[in-house]
Amino acid sequence: MAPSQTWICDGVPKDGKTYPNLGGSHPPQENNGDYCIICGLPRAAIEPATGHTTAKTGQSKTLLVAALGVLLLFGGSIGFLGYRLLFAQREGGGVISLTGGSSQSRSLVSKTTARNTAYISQGERILINEPNPQRAALKQEAALAFDQGDWAQAIAKYQELVTLDPNDPEARIYLNNARARQAGNPMTMATVVPIGTSPDTAKEILRGVAQYQERFNASGPSRALEVVIVNENSPNGVTSLAEDLINSSIQGVLGHGTDANSRAALQVYEQAGIAALSPLTTNVTPQGNGTVQVQTLSLNEKGQQLLNTYLDNAANTLAQAAAKKVTNTKVAVLYNSDSPYSNELKTKLVAALPRFGAQVVQQIDVAAAGFNANTAMTTAQQAGANVVILAMSRARVNDAVALAIANRTQTTPVQLFGSDQLYSPDLLIKGDSAINGMILAVPWSTNPNDPFAQQAAQAWRGQISWRTTTAYDATQALVQAMAQGGDRASTQQLLRQGVQIQGQTASGTFERVPLVQAAPGPNGPKGSNYQFNTLSSL
Repeated sequence: MAPSQTWICDGVPKDGKTYPNLGGSHPPQENNGDYCIICGLPRAAIEPATGHTTAKTGQSKTLLVAALGVLLLFGGSIGFLGYRLLFAQREGGGVISLTGGSSQSRSLVSKTTARNTAYISQGERILINEPNPQRAALKQEAALAFDQGDWAQAIAKYQELVTLDPNDPEARIYLNNARARQAGNPMTMATVVPIGTSPDTAKEILRGVAQYQERFNASGPSRALEVVIVNENSPNGVTSLAEDLINSSIQGVLGHGTDANSRAALQVYEQAGIAALSPLTTNVTPQGNGTVQVQTLSLNEKGQQLLNTYLDNAANTLAQAAAKKVTNTKVAVLYNSDSPYSNELKTKLVAALPRFGAQVVQQIDVAAAGFNANTAMTTAQQAGANVVILAMSRARVNDAVALAIANRTQTTPVQLFGSDQLYSPDLLIKGDSAINGMILAVPWSTNPNDPFAQQAAQAWRGQISWRTTTAYDATQALVQAMAQGGDRASTQQLLRQGVQIQGQTASGTFERVPLVQAAPGPNGPKGSNYQFNTLSSL
């Protein structure tokens, strides 16, 4: 019988073979391609030619979902038990340790982690799914060479991948890492990104990290920079990932968001004395002449203050823009109550809008049971709204698309505004003409005459996003502190004092959040006829 189009991998080979750089037990993952998107095992390892396949039946699918539910339920509760040994399946009466591999690769972070091997890589495994079969196979070859410490081969393979797809930040980071390993004694940072839930967002961040890594390593430092990529969507939780990073050789961390889980992880880093740059811990202050000071602050003392400052300014920007764009402004604010970010932005919008002469006529929770986009837009218009602000988190981009489509079906469509969290290729691709004219407030907007934007567009073969730019700046600040400090404590101390860099992030971001508008154009993501253009005025 022909194998099913999809297949399930749990990270444990079923063909009696060993895969030194791949595998590692993980929750069941449904895959469409030839390789598991979590651990990199080929389908043949899970579905041997003997005919004993894992083709799904109704019963097996139910069992797998139930197993995943149990893992998710209990995963976070054992994150701090201190386990430091992880073993693969028994084979021939023996036990194969996943901390194996060549002596050159034993210092890899994923080789020393207790629970999250499949979610961490310096080049020894592929974390972002590759749909192209040719590149997927080449990536596995590159990862194997990296895992075995064959730096010349790893460099050649990853260089070939970068040449084939210059827009691939993961391959570029691993290429830089292989070169750093070949040079010897690199200094190591980690970047934590949402590969599992939002791979496009992860790529945008990684492009900024990769671009600064390349620039720094080309400057001839005494120690080259190596970057550990971490997929934050481990079912064990982000605090478990933080524990693994703490028990490794990394000197600093970049990443995490504003949600409750990220706050918990940042607290773990802070207690361990590791500098972590995130929206909740990083303050950017313009210094003049294009320079900015980047400073990390205590999460407990200043973290919420930083987020509040940004959200205040984002709310004021959106409120003022709505009042200017539409006369006699009546606003419906849509938010999702399952996100602290969305809740806080909604609260600030409700307070800011009246200050600019706008009236809030409706507040709608898209996370409420039974939510329907068509009903929501009809309800908003019946309340008299001529503006709808989508103050939603990035997990709700599909809801934003559905609302935009529903808006187009109304007799008189209203003007749509949105938060930075909706700045996503999915919004442009899936929303298509329905999002035409939507205005977002984002922390940075591109200027065609900006040298950095031109350099980045050339490097990545297309227009970059605000996430790429802010990641570039954050990496620059962290790496400068790492290079000057030399160890964790000194790095954290330098960032607490403040590091001055030649910043690319808009210096007025924390006073006036820039606006972008969706419009037809050729510079959007692949598969879209729309792009985001900078709005200088309304």
